[in-house]
Amino acid sequence: MRHVNDNGFAERRKAAAEAKKLLLKKFETAPKADDPEMVAKRAEREAISAARELRRAERERLKQEANERQLAEAAALTEAATAAERADAEARESAAKDRIARVIADEAERKAERDRRYAARKARQR
Repeated sequence: MRHVNDNGFAERRKAAAEAKKLLLKKFETAPKADDPEMVAKRAEREAISAARELRRAERERLKQEANERQLAEAAALTEAATAAERADAEARESAAKDRIARVIADEAERKAERDRRYAARKARQR
């Protein structure tokens, strides 16, 4: 359906020119950069930005501390596990050496008993 008021080219051109004038007027009445109100707003934005940056730096510091703490805990756990493993290996080695020493002592005892029996048998034969 067509518009009630049939806009021709001249009317559309006039409306565009009016819109352009309104935009220019809006920018002319806008506050300038050196306006006290604009300076105050800019200072407020800078203060907010600085506070935001401080909070971000604090978060980063806390993250770094937490990360370092976790690394230290992991290193301590690794060291404890290594020490426990080393102690376990030493205990196994000590038990193996003890077992070997007992076997050698038992062998020496059996050999001494065998030698005693042999000497007794030789003494009876003479």
